Amino acid sequence: MSKVREDIRNIAIIAHVDHGKTTLVDELLKQSGTFRTNQVVQERVMDSGDIERERGITILSKNTSVHYGNIKINIIDTPGHADFGGEVERVLKMVNGVVLVVDAFEGPMPQTKFVLQKALALDLPVVVCVNKIDRFEARPEEVVDEVLELFMDLDANEKQLDSPFVFASARKGTSSLDPMKQNDTMKDLFETIINHIPAPEGDEDEPVQALISTIDYSDYVGRIGIGKIETGTLHVNDDVLLLNIHNPEYKQRVKISKLYEFEGLQKVEVKEAKYGSIVAISGIADISIGDTICSPLKPEALPFVKIEEPTISVNFSVNDGPFAGQEGKFVTSRHIRDRLYRELNTDVSLRVEDTDTTETFKVSGRGELHLSILIETMRREGYEFLVSKPEVLYKEIDGKKCEPMEDVIIDVPDEFVGSVIEKLGSRKGEMVNMTPSTNGGYTRVEFSIPSRGLIGYKNELLTDTKGTGIMNTIFDGYQSYKGDIPTRSQGSLVAFENGDAVAYGLFNAQDRGDLFIGAGTKVYTGMIVGRNSRVDDLDVNVCKRKQLTNMRSSSADEALKLTPPLVMSLEQSLEFISEDEYVEVTPKSIRMRKKVLDPSLRRKIRIHG
Repeated sequence: MSKVREDIRNIAIIAHVDHGKTTLVDELLKQSGTFRTNQVVQERVMDSGDIERERGITILSKNTSVHYGNIKINIIDTPGHADFGGEVERVLKMVNGVVLVVDAFEGPMPQTKFVLQKALALDLPVVVCVNKIDRFEARPEEVVDEVLELFMDLDANEKQLDSPFVFASARKGTSSLDPMKQNDTMKDLFETIINHIPAPEGDEDEPVQALISTIDYSDYVGRIGIGKIETGTLHVNDDVLLLNIHNPEYKQRVKISKLYEFEGLQKVEVKEAKYGSIVAISGIADISIGDTICSPLKPEALPFVKIEEPTISVNFSVNDGPFAGQEGKFVTSRHIRDRLYRELNTDVSLRVEDTDTTETFKVSGRGELHLSILIETMRREGYEFLVSKPEVLYKEIDGKKCEPMEDVIIDVPDEFVGSVIEKLGSRKGEMVNMTPSTNGGYTRVEFSIPSRGLIGYKNELLTDTKGTGIMNTIFDGYQSYKGDIPTRSQGSLVAFENGDAVAYGLFNAQDRGDLFIGAGTKVYTGMIVGRNSRVDDLDVNVCKRKQLTNMRSSSADEALKLTPPLVMSLEQSLEFISEDEYVEVTPKSIRMRKKVLDPSLRRKIRIHG
């Protein structure tokens, strides 16, 4: 007989990037007594990866739990970036409701819409938390209206439209049901969660069924499956079946060797766990996302969302340049291949394929950010490799060539709106909406644009808006091919010889465009050292020294004024390169180069094809 487990609530915290989800979880952990009173806790304790902490984004969903009174609240902190949307969809299968966090100034943003749509589609109850209420420019009443409008746009039912609103400052640890005054604790938020989000239901006497929604990986125990027990009770040493609804042929007998529940930030070993519990299971070598663990008495696979397909790909290749192997620890194709395939253990939105050559691997992901974070992670681990220009993945639908589309929202000062509209128009973008902000000075423009039209645009936006434009994008399905888009309007400045760049050579080269390197940088033939002010590539000699003569004055060299170089980040480099160029990634450097290093060979290819 089905029973309700009143001692548990399972919730996911969902939001747009940087609206304060992870800080909110920190505060719930603190106020529930998870940490000792004298324990020093770093901020955003849930973002455990270095890159997550530096960029202030959550990449992988994280599990934790807090106790409020005698109720255990299992919390899953989800990513806000659309590139990690695969994570969001899956974890929502584990919970009975969501807390939607919205910034009290920015209001709903593209990813707010994306994550809320997923929650409403699964008919999950929602608690709306309007966060950062202490911001000087907070506008809570308007944000409440905008959130309700978003609910209506997404066809929410009456029950969902009746969602409670809590106003909070995660940073200060305060919350209240009234936007005008704050109480000193998170009590109002805790109680709204407990009263509004239903407790899990199930039957402990039924044969066990659990759905694996996320995979963790540990060097000691291998793959760890995380999921919710839907019915029955799971015990250590149980013999169970592994099934998958998308693969009816798949059936494997396995034994539960270790079972964990989440207590605060720790995984705690348990001997058994009942329906409604979120558990981690280790010891099953090839457990994967979407698998159902079930009793042989009732071998039924649970339904599961199919993971969305990648939209963009790059090639990873062995570095074959003159500086190959000087800075990296792992440089061979076997090293790179093993590391890429290992990434598939935890990242299900990624695809890795071998190509015709053993030196190159095609890696496909959900967006530029998704792939650039993998590249950055590998670089920090000591890998060295080449990366090609990102390309979008086309699909054939009903005999037509279709391409991935993005919904783009750009907030920009009024004076730059014209140049944004013009640039996105030339990249096949169609304007969907344009709204001036209520506090003046800014306009929000919304476009529908092919994904390939956005490759390389972020840099241009920052240049065109003097660094003030803010862009948010979200995948918006496939549409028929929109036609050719003009590629970048500036060529590369390419080093002509090997050596060290010197002030005299750089001074002569800087008249031709913007330089990416300064004096003393080691360069090689075919390395990209700058951006030409014209469309064509140009070979330059940055190692050229001034001819010595008897008439040389001591102050002549000091008078050479060099413009500071543009230092290109990994993302900027990936956006800048064209089809015949690579980004060379090593633990110490990010360089750009031509695929063909020899200038005379490049000329022949250009002439004869």
